[in-house]
Parts: sequence; C-alpha cells; structure tokens
Amino acid sequence: MKRKIAIIGCGGTISTIATNPTDFIDYPETGRKIEVNEVVERMGELLTFVDIEAIPFRAVGSSAIGPAEWIEMCHIIDRLSMDRTDISGVVILHGTATLEETAYFLNLALKTALPVVLVGAQRPFNATGSDAQVNLISAIRTLLEPAAAGNGVLVVLNDEIHQARDVSKGSTYRLHAFRSAETGPLGTVDADRVTIFRNAVRPAMDSTPFDAPAFVTDLPRVDITYAYAGSDAAVVDAFCAAGASGIISAGFAPGMPSIKERAALEAASARGVMVVQASRVGSGRVAERSYLKQQGWIAANDLTPHKARILLMLALTVTRDRDEIQSFFEIY
Repeated sequence: MKRKIAIIGCGGTISTIATNPTDFIDYPETGRKIEVNEVVERMGELLTFVDIEAIPFRAVGSSAIGPAEWIEMCHIIDRLSMDRTDISGVVILHGTATLEETAYFLNLALKTALPVVLVGAQRPFNATGSDAQVNLISAIRTLLEPAAAGNGVLVVLNDEIHQARDVSKGSTYRLHAFRSAETGPLGTVDADRVTIFRNAVRPAMDSTPFDAPAFVTDLPRVDITYAYAGSDAAVVDAFCAAGASGIISAGFAPGMPSIKERAALEAASARGVMVVQASRVGSGRVAERSYLKQQGWIAANDLTPHKARILLMLALTVTRDRDEIQSFFEIY
C-alpha cells in the first residue's frame, strides 16, 4: 500500500516555468509561478510510488515569504498532524532565497513529530538541466526513510540531506548551493538508497519551548545590523525608532560591531532592547566573552545572523531573561 504525504506549495524556482529552457537568470521576473497541483501533474509517473495530497499555499518567490507565512504554515502542519492520521509527512516546495529561514522557524515552532522536509531548486522546472524534479523525488524519499525520522525539519537539495539549523545557501547559481558548513550533511540520497550518516542532537519541533503565535503581530520585532568598515549608528537608531525589541549585530569576526555601531547598540541595550552578537562570516562560533556578559548581550553561538533573528523572535515570546535566552542559543 502506498503511503500518503502532503505537499505544500510555496512557489520558488522549483515551481517556476521559465520562458525558455536556457533561462537561468531572468526567470524570477519573467517566468510563471505554478501552483503545487500543477507541479505534481507535471511530475506525472515519477510520483506514482506515493499517494500525494497537494496543498496550495503560495505561488511566489521566496523573497515574499516571511514571519506571517511561517506562522500560517506552522498552523497548517500542526492541524494536519492532529487531524489526519493517514498523512505520513509533509514536503514543502520553497524558493531557495529564504528556504533556510522558513526551515529553521518550523524546526523551532512546530508542535508535531510529523516528518517535514523542505525542498527547492536552483533552476526552473522546465529548464535544461533542471534539478527540480530530482530534488522533489529525493525529498519524498527522505521523508519516507525511517532512519531520517526524529531529526527535526530537514532540507534536501542536490542529493544531500541537511538539518534546518545547520544549513545555509552558499551559492547564487550553482546546483551545489546548500551546505552545512560546521557539521556537514546528515546524509545523502542515491539512486538505490537513502543513507543517514549521523543524527541531529539538538531538540527540535515538539521538543522546544517555542510555539507559533496566532498572529504575526504577536512576534516581537527583531532587526539585523550589518557591520562594515566605517558603519555608524544610523541603522541601529532607525531600528530603535521603529520599535525593535531585539537587534542582531552581524559583526566582524569573531563577533564585534564597528566602534560607532557598538556605542549605539550599548545605548539601545540600556533602553531594554535585547542585543545578540553574531558574525557576518558565515561559520564559526561567537563565544560568550566577558564584554558581552557585562553589556547584557547574547552570544549567537554558531547561528548565522538571520537564524539568530528567528531564535530571538521566538525566545522573546517566552522570556526576557538574558541568561535564559543565552541558554536557548546554546541549546537550539
């Protein structure tokens, strides 16, 4: 008997029909985003090994996916888990630009153990050499693999399986765009088997203290300031004026803002804004050194700035205690 899975369509390159088969560049503006039902239809006999329930959600580029969509997606998947015992798991078709952010939010906020896999593509569905079809098949095979269960939300592209917390997009156009720089992939998808090398050790999904709120307005505003040579206080001051509850400093390695940024962040922190010190370089830890403790700032550990933002947004729905939030950054 074939197992039943849900496929939620968010759009993205994996759901884009380009105007010509060699368009690898202009398609975000000139191509047509198709709904998940049409993606499944175009896959044809390639998906006959599984029973699919297509769930239209969005048909947009992933630059249009953010906290409001994350919350709605959480509620859809949690309801599926509670109401549909016939569903074995959920595959989400997603654009690659914000795929890792959606995956990490779901990894923290879902209240289900139902397997969830996000998948995208680097080339449009109908393009020459497209990775869309094989990535989707690999994602479904990973979802159905018993050894992959219990690892939180997974991301599958280019024959590799990654954990949502660890993975980041590292190339604009190459097919091998997604990497887990510090940890490596969890496993691989080959023609004959799905292989899991290791299991994730951090709590995820129904093992976290976080939950998706009812409305996006219930999520605290958290912004990111990016350090560069000569950067000043303008962005920090603007974020504070806009009502930021938290600010992520994407600082110079190993985690330092510019001199003028630092003064502005210290002033913001003194007014009650929660500051997290991250690094702009893309890998490696920001340690909880003495200066950060003295200022009441949080060390981002090895989270990228955009993932640190997600964790802080959810953490601030639970507590404003600095030490407790720091422990979240060590655990999750």
